[in-house]
Amino acid sequence: MWLMLFGAYAIGSVVSLTLFGLDKHRARTGRWRISESALLSSALLFGVPGAIVARRLFRHKTRKQPFGMILLGIAILHALLLLTLAWVELG
Repeated sequence: MWLMLFGAYAIGSVVSLTLFGLDKHRARTGRWRISESALLSSALLFGVPGAIVARRLFRHKTRKQPFGMILLGIAILHALLLLTLAWVELG
């Protein structure tokens, strides 16, 4: 189960990273942008590590608030969910 969960989370993180990168590219070229809610939803549903890496890698939305705080909240939520799953699995 853990291997499948890790694999799905890794793939989801790549999806989030790709969306952040695409939005940054579109911002630079003056094209239609991906909404902040869509970017945050991708982090929530697919994987927050990719979103966090993308923010640093592409220097994208690094000064934008409350975006950063919401992303941090999603990261904390994911960590708590993973800890809960591990606790249930071991207990």
